[in-house]
Order: sequence, then C-alpha cells, then structure tokens
Amino acid sequence: MHDLSDGLARFRRDVFPAKAGLFAHLATTHRPTTLFIGCSDARVVPELITQSEPGELFVVRTAGNLVPAYSSDPDGVAASIEYAVAVLHVSDIVVCGHSACGAMTALAEGHDLSAAPVVSGWLRHADAARAGAAAVPKASGPGRVAALVRANVSAQLQNLATHPSVARALAEGTLTLHGWVFDIATGAVNPVDAAAIAA
Repeated sequence: MHDLSDGLARFRRDVFPAKAGLFAHLATTHRPTTLFIGCSDARVVPELITQSEPGELFVVRTAGNLVPAYSSDPDGVAASIEYAVAVLHVSDIVVCGHSACGAMTALAEGHDLSAAPVVSGWLRHADAARAGAAAVPKASGPGRVAALVRANVSAQLQNLATHPSVARALAEGTLTLHGWVFDIATGAVNPVDAAAIAA
C-alpha cells in the first residue's frame, strides 16, 4: 500500500490542483460520450491509451473483455451497459482486446483451469470466439492467441448487440460500436471490423 499512498499524495499535491476546475464541474456533471469495455489486465489502461480526461469514458473492465449476451438475470456488466446507453446516452461503445491476454492465452493453449472454476465458467462467454478463431488456418502459438483475441472482440461486439438498450440505440442510429485490439509492446491500436454486427 505504500506505493498507492504515495500516488494519492502526488495526486492531491500535483494533479488535482491543476485540474480543480474540471473536478468542480464533474462534481455535478456526468456526461461521458463513450462506454469503453476492456480487459481487467493491469497493463491496459483505457484513459492512458485514449488520453481521455476524467469524465469522458464510462469504463467496464472484465477478465478477457468479455460481455455476456443479454439475460434477464441481474448482472453487473449488463447493468453498466444499460446505464451507459439508456441513462447516460453514450454515442459510442468500444470493446478493446489486447495482445498477450491471459484469458485468451488460457483458452488458446488449453490451460487447466480446474483450480479456478469461476474463471473457467466466465470464459464460456468466449465460446463463439474460440469457434471463430479455430477457422484461422495454421495459426499456432502467439498467432493462435492473436487470432483468438481478434475473434473475441468481434464475438463480444455481437454479444453486446443482444442487449435491448444497445439494439434499440443501434436501430435508432444514435450508437456506434467499435472493436479494437491494443498491442502492449508497440502501443498500436488496430480496429476489428464491426460491419457484420446487426443493428
């Protein structure tokens, strides 16, 4: 906790005073324009990658940047999506995968997840991505993981479109979906074609 305490002290001393006006505005205003759904991986920081200011992104981070298809059961991811779209009226949603993703590596390489049954169950939301990546010819090792990362972003965009608030906004033309893959080593962000996503 020592490093976090130092960080908090630096924030209060150096960062907050320089942005005091912004934080005063944000204290009474919450109008993000983009819902950013990314991986929980500590190396992938949405605000850093996009150089966004506080208040600009509504962020959901899950293991493997997974978005379960819509269900009427209570779900924190679904609630966050619905709030962002139906209440905050975001105009864009980004689903961002990344290189060397631990979740996708575990799936691509068939890791034994018996000691992590909740993780194993969660990763079922990538089943469609696994099927899509399996169609990539001769992919092996890092290539297999990279193919699965891309297929997973596409599959999660499709899952996202099953959420009623998202489907409604897509049909009304008030929402655009984007798929990205962030390369940790180079900082590059490559788009994943979302053209096949039904509105």
